[in-house]
Amino acid sequence: MSMASLSSQKLSLPSLETSGGRHIHRKMAVSSATPFRSSSFSVGANHVSLTASSRLMAHGRAKKFCNSKEGLGRTSLCPEAVPVSNFALPFRSGMNASSESLSSTGAKAKASSQEEESSEPTSHFNISLKTLNATKSPASLLQSYTPEVGRSPFLSIAVIGATGELARRKIFPALFALYYSGNLPENVAVFGYSRKTLTDEDLRSIIASTLACRIDHQQGCEDKIDAFLRRTYFVDGGYDNREGMLKLTARMEQVEGQFEANRMFYLSVPQEALLDVAFSLSEHAQTQKGWSRIIIEKPFGLDLLSSDQFTRSIHSKFEEKQLYRIDHLLGRNTIENLAVLRFSNLVFMPLWNRNYIDNIQVVWSDDLATHAQSRYLDENGIIGDVVHSHILQTIALLAMEPPITLDGEDVRNEKVKVLRSIKKLEPSDVIIGRSKSVSVGNSADSLNLAPTYFAAALYIDNARWDGVPFLIKAGRGLGKNRVEIRIHFRHVPGNLYLKNTARNNDLATNELILRDAPDEAILVRVNNKVPGLGMELDASELNLLYKDKYNVEVPDSYEQLLHDIIDGDNHLFMRSDEVSAAWNILSPVLQEMGKNNIPSELYEMGSRGPDKTIYLWAKHRVQWVDD
Repeated sequence: MSMASLSSQKLSLPSLETSGGRHIHRKMAVSSATPFRSSSFSVGANHVSLTASSRLMAHGRAKKFCNSKEGLGRTSLCPEAVPVSNFALPFRSGMNASSESLSSTGAKAKASSQEEESSEPTSHFNISLKTLNATKSPASLLQSYTPEVGRSPFLSIAVIGATGELARRKIFPALFALYYSGNLPENVAVFGYSRKTLTDEDLRSIIASTLACRIDHQQGCEDKIDAFLRRTYFVDGGYDNREGMLKLTARMEQVEGQFEANRMFYLSVPQEALLDVAFSLSEHAQTQKGWSRIIIEKPFGLDLLSSDQFTRSIHSKFEEKQLYRIDHLLGRNTIENLAVLRFSNLVFMPLWNRNYIDNIQVVWSDDLATHAQSRYLDENGIIGDVVHSHILQTIALLAMEPPITLDGEDVRNEKVKVLRSIKKLEPSDVIIGRSKSVSVGNSADSLNLAPTYFAAALYIDNARWDGVPFLIKAGRGLGKNRVEIRIHFRHVPGNLYLKNTARNNDLATNELILRDAPDEAILVRVNNKVPGLGMELDASELNLLYKDKYNVEVPDSYEQLLHDIIDGDNHLFMRSDEVSAAWNILSPVLQEMGKNNIPSELYEMGSRGPDKTIYLWAKHRVQWVDD
């Protein structure tokens, strides 16, 4: 059918049966003067969406809808319902609009004036995007219906670097998990952007195998996956990001329509391409009808100088409130739980200071081969990949003063105070290590010489923590996969039972252990009497093991952080002054490394790391624990 004839055709949607047994007929005019976008209309108390994809089809089959109390209690598809091709499943709105978004316009789309009887069958229609995009007119293809009252803003999520490993393995699965659980806005679309030449269907095929529903929520899984994939589109960005962003914007506008629209851009690209992509995005792809948020992957610069230069450049195009510097390690439940434990338990609040805490240890180690490191790894190795963000952010959350509120800016204000209070690191208090497997190959390659191990003793120069050592250890290729925080309390003054303690005095003191891996748990080590006639004391652990207590599947850290970004919660994302303060702590170490004043200790794969770490712990009066 030619475009001329198509523009004068009237297409009738099939009869739809409502929950009350009524049938309705709606007619839809297709005109070359109407923008191509998602359209929606109400059927009784239910909502049906027509979503544009590479080919849009509606089949003339009746579909039953019902109401249920699944999840947030909004309308959902009945399990027995017959699927209708390319009709999007009803969504549940799990998020409120951010204060950054514009107020709803309540705009109503204009209906096409052309209405002539169609000679095509009313059971279905088939429109090719390729054919429609070939026309020069900026026009629309589908009639827009008046949205329901209180319609939430549209959300467009663009994954820049959509064919990369991170996007396929983490970002798209996390977005689907949010979609499946009803934690995305009801009007949402996901756009993959890459230099590769693909179609919508190609991208959907690539990511389909990575999508999975939660173990405890399998009902309607395949339907949800199909619906999510129909909301996924691909844009070929080519090698000129300015032209690519124009194409991305055009595709977004096609799907968003004329309504209020927010946009989120995940920049999953190498560091050397980051500014070019960000600048092109700023000029050509930001929304004019809501908020735009930019997600940047670590590392955040290579040192203080490069970080500050990047911050000045990015601030020339974006406001700080638009930037979300993401570190997936900070999306773990253990990190989220730090403030809860500190500020909602009276048993801990008065003890959280130098009077009761002897030392704090933050340990991050994995048993993976070093070749499995992040693709963003640079010559600073684990320092930029783990220590700069994850380790120092963990210390900031542990040591900060109570914020005025739980608002992200109030929390970040307190975190940056802690980072600025950390004393200068002395070379004698730092250990740099490298797995022997890394030194194999071309020694001129800076990545082969990148540190895979870092240990140090930090001190915070303020009234709460004066004199308390914060001992940190981060290593790859070690013998154990362990992520935990150990808060070691002081000895009991005048302990009457010291002679009855079977274990070493240092190990008999109380300890709070927050463990993230291998199994998430909260452990409290207390002294108690060993059963029997004698008076022998032992240290036992009160154990809250999450997998035993909570019969739920813990969300992936990317899912948690993407949820926070959509909600506008930025407390787990580093602000530019936090980034600068963290690099300021590590800069002396990097300078000494550059002068070869801190030797690199070699260690065997699968070991506990350099033995010098034990002596560093002992220097600061801390018992080494490696259980």
